[in-house]
Amino acid sequence: MLHLSDTIAAIATPPGEGGIGIVRVAGPSALSIADTLFVTGSGVPSSLSSHTIHYGRIFDTHSGETVDDALLLIFRSPHSYTGEDIVEFSCHGGPVTLGRVLSLVLREGARLADPGEFTRRAFLNGRMDLAQAEAVCDQIRARTEAAQRIALRQRGGAVSQEVMRLKHELVGALAAVEVTIDFSEEVGELDYDALAARLSGLQAELERLISPADRGRIYREGVRIAIVGRPNVGKSSLLNALLRENRAIVTPIPGTTRDVIEESANIRGIPITAIDTAGLRETKDVVERIGVERAHAAAESASLILFVIDASRDWTEEDDLVFKVISGKRSIWVANKSDMVDEQAAILVQRDLFKRSNRRDVVALSALTLEGMDDLEWLIAEELLHGHTVEETSAVVSNVRHLRALESARDSLKEAEITVENQLAPDFISIDLRAALDALGQITGETATEDIIHRIFQDFCIGK
Repeated sequence: MLHLSDTIAAIATPPGEGGIGIVRVAGPSALSIADTLFVTGSGVPSSLSSHTIHYGRIFDTHSGETVDDALLLIFRSPHSYTGEDIVEFSCHGGPVTLGRVLSLVLREGARLADPGEFTRRAFLNGRMDLAQAEAVCDQIRARTEAAQRIALRQRGGAVSQEVMRLKHELVGALAAVEVTIDFSEEVGELDYDALAARLSGLQAELERLISPADRGRIYREGVRIAIVGRPNVGKSSLLNALLRENRAIVTPIPGTTRDVIEESANIRGIPITAIDTAGLRETKDVVERIGVERAHAAAESASLILFVIDASRDWTEEDDLVFKVISGKRSIWVANKSDMVDEQAAILVQRDLFKRSNRRDVVALSALTLEGMDDLEWLIAEELLHGHTVEETSAVVSNVRHLRALESARDSLKEAEITVENQLAPDFISIDLRAALDALGQITGETATEDIIHRIFQDFCIGK
C-alpha cells in the first residue's frame, strides 16, 4: 500500500563509480531533512526558493563529521516531479559516498523508495497520466535514438492527447444516446443513422492509432534476428559486420562457432539482438551437436532469419538442410563472400537464389569488405516495418497494454454499431459505449485497477 504521507529517498543515479551521484528525497519532510544534514552559506534549506541550487556540505549530525561537499537542489510543491517537496543531494559519485548520504537521510526519518515510486507519486498527484509515466521507463530503457524519440513524444503526451480527444468524442456520442433515454419526449427519438456515422468515424480514428502499433512495439522492444547457415559461410563475419566490431571468432575452419552468441545492434533505428549460431549440419561431435540444437532453437524463436549462403561455392546438400529448417519462417537470404567472385558470377548466384527462394529478398554482400551491408540493413528494416517508418508520426502506440486497450475500445464500438444497425434500445448502445470509454481510460489510468498500476511501476528502477 502506497503511503503518500511518507518521505521517501533513493539513489537516483546508476550503481558504480561516476563523477556525480544523486540522492533524491521526496515528501513532506524532505526540506526538514535537508535542514538537518546540509549546511550552506545561502541559508537554511527550508527557507530557500524553489528550483535553486546551493553549494554546501553534508554533515553526520551524530559524529559531526563532514561526509561530502555537495550541491543541494530544491524543488517545492506543487512544481516538482512528484508534486511534493523534493531535495536532491548531488554528491561525488561512488557507492560508499552515496551509501553514507542515503543512510543519513534514512536515519532522519525517510524510508527507502520502492521501484518507480517517485514516478508513481507523480501519477497519483496528477503530474502525469499513466501513459506518460510508462514512457518515462521507456525513455530510460531506449536502445536507439528512434526508440528514445518515440518515448519522449509519449512522455510529452502525444498518445494521451489522442486518447483524450477520442474520449471526448465518445462522451459526446454517449450523451446523445443517454439524453434520449431520460428525455425522449423533450428531445425526440434517437437518430440511429447519425449515430452510426459517428461510431464509424470513431472506429476509423481508433484504427489509425492501432495500425502502426506493431511497428512502434518493434522500436520499443526490439527484435531477435538469427544468423543461420551451414558451417563456414561467414555467419560470424556477418555478425561482426552488423556490430561494426570483432565480437565473434572468425577462422577458415568449419564449426568454429559451437554456441549461440547474442549481441545488440542498431539497424536503421531498430534495436535488434543479433544471434550468431553454430553451422547447421549433421555431426557426430557431441559439443558441436549441442551447438546445432541451440541454433535450431534460436531460429525458432527469432523474429527474422538471415540465411547465409557462400556466394563463392555452389549450392550444397547442407544448404538444403538449412533451407528445410527455415522453411515457412520470415527470412532474408544473404549471399556472402561476394568479394571472392567476379560481378557476373555474383549476378548468377543471386539469380539462382531468387529462383530457389521464390522471393526477392536476396542480397549479395561481403562481410569482410562491408560492401552490400547498407543494402542488407535497408532490407532488414523493410522486412520488419513493412516499408513504413514511425519516427515522423506524432503519436505512436508502442506499448502492448495500450494496444490491447485500443483494440478493446474498437471491439466495443463494433458491438455498439451492430446494436445501432438493429435499432435496439438506447440502453444497450450505452453499455457498449461505456465499455469503450472504460478501455480508453485504462491507457491514461483513470479506470486502471490498483493491480495494473502496481505491475507497471514495479518494473521501474529504484530512484525513478
